[in-house]
Amino acid sequence: MIPEETVGKILDAAQIVDVVSDFVTLKRRGANYVACCPFHNEKTPSFYVSPAKGIYKCFGCGKSGTAVGFVMEHESLSYVEALKYLAAKYHIEVREKEESAEDIARRQKGESLMLVTEFAGKFFAENLQTEEGKALGHAYFQSRGLEEATIRKFGLGWGPTDRYALLSAAEKAGFKEEYLVETGLCIKRDDGKVYDRFADRAIFPIHSVSGRVIAFGGRTLKTDKNIAKYVNSPESEIYNKSRSLYGIWFAKNEISRRDRCILVEGYLDVISMHQLGITNVVASSGTSLTVEQIRLIRKFTDNICIIYDGDSAGIKAALRGIGLVLKEGMNVKVVLLPDGDDPDSFSRKHTLDEVTAFLESHEQDFITFKTDILLADAGDDPIRKADLINDIADTVALVPDAVKRAMYVEKCSERFDIDRRILFDRIRYTRSEMLEAERKQEQNRRMREEIAARTMASGDASRHAEEPIPPVQTGDSGHAASGIRIENPLLAPCEKELLGFIVENGRSELRFDNDSEFYIEGENPDTVAEFIDNALANDGASFSNSAYRKVYDKYFELYDESLRQEQIQSRLLNSSDGEIAAVTKELLEDKYIITVEDYRNSLTSLETQLVIFVPKSLLAYQSRRLDVMMKELSDELAASKDDVKVQMELLDKMNRLNKARNIINNKLGRV
Repeated sequence: MIPEETVGKILDAAQIVDVVSDFVTLKRRGANYVACCPFHNEKTPSFYVSPAKGIYKCFGCGKSGTAVGFVMEHESLSYVEALKYLAAKYHIEVREKEESAEDIARRQKGESLMLVTEFAGKFFAENLQTEEGKALGHAYFQSRGLEEATIRKFGLGWGPTDRYALLSAAEKAGFKEEYLVETGLCIKRDDGKVYDRFADRAIFPIHSVSGRVIAFGGRTLKTDKNIAKYVNSPESEIYNKSRSLYGIWFAKNEISRRDRCILVEGYLDVISMHQLGITNVVASSGTSLTVEQIRLIRKFTDNICIIYDGDSAGIKAALRGIGLVLKEGMNVKVVLLPDGDDPDSFSRKHTLDEVTAFLESHEQDFITFKTDILLADAGDDPIRKADLINDIADTVALVPDAVKRAMYVEKCSERFDIDRRILFDRIRYTRSEMLEAERKQEQNRRMREEIAARTMASGDASRHAEEPIPPVQTGDSGHAASGIRIENPLLAPCEKELLGFIVENGRSELRFDNDSEFYIEGENPDTVAEFIDNALANDGASFSNSAYRKVYDKYFELYDESLRQEQIQSRLLNSSDGEIAAVTKELLEDKYIITVEDYRNSLTSLETQLVIFVPKSLLAYQSRRLDVMMKELSDELAASKDDVKVQMELLDKMNRLNKARNIINNKLGRV
């Protein structure tokens, strides 16, 4: 089998737009891409690709799936073959092996580490509401201009001054000390004493792309210079600094929608800009910008705008970042803020319109930026000016696309009044040197791997048979074609709609207004999933269609494990039960990409939509269930024409059901 770690690398590298573009010419339309479907003949494009969700969908023939699923469908490959195809595309080596007991233990350990950090995230957030947390942590966040909704959104918290508070709470909850130490939540001294790493600090949780808490940053509120201002989680099995971006979970959809990512430096830079209303922002906090972080951004857009402080350190960081972004084939702009400002302070000083206008008017391409910065140092010195031109030409040489390089050469030639051929000669020389260095590096890597492989072979020459891997669900979305069983067509649309709310937004809170019939004073708001589940339980109802009921039951099984919404979706989409995977995939597809969804989203927030439509969907389901009951009673009435007593009882039941249905229909605004 392909090791799980390798599968993860392949899935991380496989960008749906990049993969599909190898076979289809895609054109951007809003946050998505559109083309004529490769699976059936059509003249009007009905094939959509969503980079944010990582899926494709044809509204003509109904085919849909992930990047792996597309390769399987288009090239008629098995799941394993599709993975190998993508591995070759992204230059990822595949060494197949049998999953050992150690592999299983490592996988289970990784999940345990995730659960520990998620427990810690809740612990810190809850402690922000304690007397100590309010007086220190909460007061600090307020002093930085953060609103309550922002504090909740980013899960900000407080590490109690008691250096054993988290350790005690986690052990009491059943978590092992070794996991607390391995995630860096606790520190173990040489004498064996264990204590909390983040005690007496304001807490900034760091989320993965899928929304799970994987690490923390803790800021001291003390002015003692001997105390580190920030303490960050060390690297672990679940947290790699160079592959993580602060805020990516909250920003990825907006990055995809706007086709642009704003890159800043710190936690508060991200949070303040999000609060202002600019939400396609992430930070490379805790580390200098890395290639892995740039590739993570590239999953959602090819365009990056770097916003760093206007001081010398900010300029230096921006100059370094430009080369990395260009080398990955992406487009980069730079904005320098007024000296003395950072994105956090600048956002708090200005309105959304003012900040947006400033960014638009001060955005520079890398040639203008480097020229303005370096030309000031060069002055009239011809040697230093030549060095500057060579420096910019070397930066252009990093761009992999020849057409883009030519455009940059044109601009550079005009800016410095220098012959294009001279620039092209320099670029050609630099690229040959660069490619030769990469070739040698790759040669050395292969040599090391061959040595390692021979060493392994000498120790264990046995070969293991490939174990089957659960297939990714592909094919048409129609119920029959996708294997979705519908036993009760009358109730199916309502059950599907309710299940859609649960699978898409199950962990979102329903915050009803005080005058709503669903508002209960003093109680925490229900999530969408809990609200629907409680309503069905109170009504003694359960889904009548087995496919929807199966997904419903599996969802709540995962929900009770405290998994995050996106993780639950992933588990359902990749379920070995084909019916669960097919139903989930159909629920998560955008049914109205161009019109209905965009129009509805432009009118109200998601929170408002859920408050309005979830209760209405439940009422519609109750009404439809009453229709089913009325039909059953009507059939019984027709069958009992000779028994007057039974007929009277049935008519009485029908009358009561009809009154209940009228009440529900009045609430729904139906005649």
